[in-house]
Amino acid sequence: EVQLQASGGGLVQAGGSLRLSCAASGFTFVDYAIGWFRQAPGKKREEVSCISNRDGSTDTYYTDSVKGRFTISSDNANNTVYLQMNSLKPDDTGVYYCAAELGLLYCSGPAGMDYWGKGTQVTVSS
Repeated sequence: EVQLQASGGGLVQAGGSLRLSCAASGFTFVDYAIGWFRQAPGKKREEVSCISNRDGSTDTYYTDSVKGRFTISSDNANNTVYLQMNSLKPDDTGVYYCAAELGLLYCSGPAGMDYWGKGTQVTVSS
């Protein structure tokens, strides 16, 4: 059974940093796409970042609003994907989810993901 566990959220002041972790289990952590998504109150869930690993090659994606501030990475030995978030802004506030796509091996928005973990709350105060 595929399971994803997101952690690392919290309350931080604007300009601060947080590191989110997504611990994965139930599949071989070799070929995969794992994305971070967030949902703010009253807004649709949006894709923030994605890392895909296929045939030993790794690709990453960031939505424009987080480029230069967020970094996604993976630790294949520990089946974990991280999202390092720096220079946080109040607009980054929301529930952050990690999700996996194990067939096409790329992230194609929330509807395209196969498995979801429970979210972790990130609150950035001004």
